[in-house]
Amino acid sequence: MPLIKFDVIKGRTEAQTRAMLDGAHRAVVNAFQVPERDRYQIVTEHEPAHLIVEDTGLGIERTKNMVVITVVTRSRAQEAKEHFYQEITRELQERCQIAPSDVVVSLVSNSDADWSFGHGVAQFLTGEL
Repeated sequence: MPLIKFDVIKGRTEAQTRAMLDGAHRAVVNAFQVPERDRYQIVTEHEPAHLIVEDTGLGIERTKNMVVITVVTRSRAQEAKEHFYQEITRELQERCQIAPSDVVVSLVSNSDADWSFGHGVAQFLTGEL
């Protein structure tokens, strides 16, 4: 936890995808102070015509390297969220050559009762986590 979903245009190599996932994980660990093995990531690839990401009137240019990142997480402080936005764009630019203009992030907050990590148990509620 958090659960991170990446929507990308098809065409990245396995190494490029792994670099993207590793960079995003470093950003999560740094910004949200989660344990190193707290890693849940899903990549969905799309045909170019099946992923449209415009700029909401901000004048942001996108390329085929764009990535839409959805983070499902427990509630986070505004400062932590802003730190995460900065960290993930830095990581993806430095390690994957994905421009900050190609990174769209949406955080979706939920509560402890909304998580089960296996065995049909809500581990945050039972005190296991």
